[in-house]
Amino acid sequence: MKIKTLIIDDEPYAVEVIEQYIKNFPAIQVVGTCNNAIQAFQLLQQDKIDLIFIDIKMPGLMGTDLIRSLKNPPKVIFTTAYQDYALEGYDLNAVDYLLKPIPFNRFLKAMDKVFEFYKTSSTKINISQEPTDQKGDIFLYLRIERKMVKVNTADIYWVESLKDYIKIVLKEKELISKQRISLLEDLLPEDKFVRIHRSYIVAINKIESYHSYSIDVLGRELPIGRNYKTECQKKIKTTF
Repeated sequence: MKIKTLIIDDEPYAVEVIEQYIKNFPAIQVVGTCNNAIQAFQLLQQDKIDLIFIDIKMPGLMGTDLIRSLKNPPKVIFTTAYQDYALEGYDLNAVDYLLKPIPFNRFLKAMDKVFEFYKTSSTKINISQEPTDQKGDIFLYLRIERKMVKVNTADIYWVESLKDYIKIVLKEKELISKQRISLLEDLLPEDKFVRIHRSYIVAINKIESYHSYSIDVLGRELPIGRNYKTECQKKIKTTF
């Protein structure tokens, strides 16, 4: 048995991100998406849903009001761009509350809570999945131009800040995504990457050599910022 899941959000991009994240979990089956709570209410009357991802603030009917209207609501994970709604979400006994933009590592914690519930319930499902491939690689889903692109973090050499954009440098190509470097820093495995400068994050195992104020990666010399020097050298020395 799989966990039948419904995604409810009036933002197409938000729906797309959750769908891409869910692809890492074979036990989760997305049976539908809705862009408003009224449409979702009708669908919930027609089919048995086990799990809902729902935005709290939507036009017409709030996500929290929809959940209150259900006699036996499914497990709920609230999503929103507004932190002020957190308490309201938890008051409805939600599994979790995710603040947009949703980092994958935070999404993973929410899924752990879902699977923990099913492990202890009488409902039998196959939850032997991991958000990685068989080699243990960790993937990110980044919006590149108008599509979501799956990127293996093991292929990243460095990330460079370009104001409101970032450049992800791989061995054979570069990707440009509209987001801030601080957000991506939260998504990258902490033991695999190091922030060397306000504008650069580098894969530790891709560093070819390092000096007092710079490192070499893929034939490129990158600066080490003064405020990042101590932590940077501490991490780098463990691999050299």
